[in-house]
Amino acid sequence: MASLVDRNGPAHPHEALAHEPLHRTPPSGGRRPTGGGAGRDAVHDAVGTATPLSGRGRRSVGRSGPIRWAAVTVVDEVIRTEALTKDYPGGIRAVDGLDLSVRSGEIFGLLGPNGAGKTTTAGMLTTRVVPTSGSAWVAGIDVVAHPVAAKQVIGVVPQTNTLDRSLSVFENLYFHGRFFGMNARTARAEADRRLEQFRLTDRATQPVAALSGGMAQRLMVARAILHRPATIFLDEPTAGLDPQSRLALWEVLGELHAEGQTILLTTHYMEEADQLCDRLAIIDHGRLLALGSPEELKATTGADTIVTVVARPDALDRLAGVLAGVAGVQQAVRVDEQVVAQVEGADGIVPRVFTAAEAAGIAITDVSVAEPSLETVFINLTGKDLRE
Repeated sequence: MASLVDRNGPAHPHEALAHEPLHRTPPSGGRRPTGGGAGRDAVHDAVGTATPLSGRGRRSVGRSGPIRWAAVTVVDEVIRTEALTKDYPGGIRAVDGLDLSVRSGEIFGLLGPNGAGKTTTAGMLTTRVVPTSGSAWVAGIDVVAHPVAAKQVIGVVPQTNTLDRSLSVFENLYFHGRFFGMNARTARAEADRRLEQFRLTDRATQPVAALSGGMAQRLMVARAILHRPATIFLDEPTAGLDPQSRLALWEVLGELHAEGQTILLTTHYMEEADQLCDRLAIIDHGRLLALGSPEELKATTGADTIVTVVARPDALDRLAGVLAGVAGVQQAVRVDEQVVAQVEGADGIVPRVFTAAEAAGIAITDVSVAEPSLETVFINLTGKDLRE
C-alpha cells in the first residue's frame, strides 16, 4: 500500500543459515541490509562492514587481525537510510531526514523535480557526498564509516560521461573488471558478455568518443554491473537521450531487473518512473512525500479522470473556482498556465466543464482528458507541477 507516513517499508528474511552471525547488526530494529543483485552474498564483519563474494565461502575482514569466516543471515533489504540529512553552506538543506528501505531485486526510483535532493541522496549512498547527519547502509555496509568497502558492492552511473576516452569500448569494461580483482581471463569473458548483452559487440574496438549518447550511456551501465555489485545507482540515466535511445536503455534495464539486479534510479521523468519502477519515493526539498508502487501512488488521488483546461491566463484562478463546483469534480487547481481538475467518473464531464465556464463568462481554448498520473500525485502533495 502506498504510504504518506510509513517511510521504511518491510524487510522480509528470505534465507537463514544454520549458524549465528559473528557480527553486530546496524541499528535498524534487528534488520540488516544485505546484498541483492543476481543472488550474491554480502558478508559482514564485527563492525558491520561487508564484502561481496562469489562461491560458497563467506569471508569476514575486520579492521585488524586475521580473516575470519562467518555465517550470515540474508534478508530482503539492500539499502537502508535513517534520518539521512545533508546541509550545504548558506543554510541549504538538500536532504532532510530521509528514511528509505530498498528491497533486493527491485527497481526503486527517486522521483522529484530538479533540486529535490535526488542526486544528493544518491551521492551519499555511493560515498561521493558525506552526510551531515543520519546513517546509510548499502549491502550491510555503513557507507560513512567504511566507504572503501561500500564501493566494492555498488555500481554507479552518474549524469556525466565518465568513460575513459583513451581506451576502446572493450578496454573500458576489461580494465574495470581488472580493477575490481578479476583475473585477465574472467575480465575478458565478462566484458565480451556485457558487450553482447548491451548490443555493443560491433563497437568493441572503437574509441568511446565514436559512440552516440545512447551507446555511451549503455556502456556506462555495462561497466557499472561488470563486477556484479549488490546495487547499481543510475542518476537521471536517460536525461538528454533521444526517444529511441531512451527506450533502448529501458529495455536493457528491464533485462537486468529480470536477472534480479537491484537498481536505484533518480529521475524527474514521470513516464520513466511509471514504466520502470517497482516502487518509488516522491521527494521535494529533500523530504520524502510519498512511497509506494506507481499504481498505489496514483490510487491515492481518489480520482479516475484528470481534466486539464486552458483559458486566458487572467481567468485561470477564477476558472479553478468555477470547476471546483462542477458535479463529479473532486478538486480543481491552477498549475502553471492551466487548470487541472480531478474527477470521479468521466461520463459527461467535458460538456459540464464547458457549460460551467460559459456561464461564468470564461472562454476555454483547450481541454484534455487523461487517467491519473504520477504528476497528479505530485500536484496533490505540493500544489505544483513536477516539471517546475
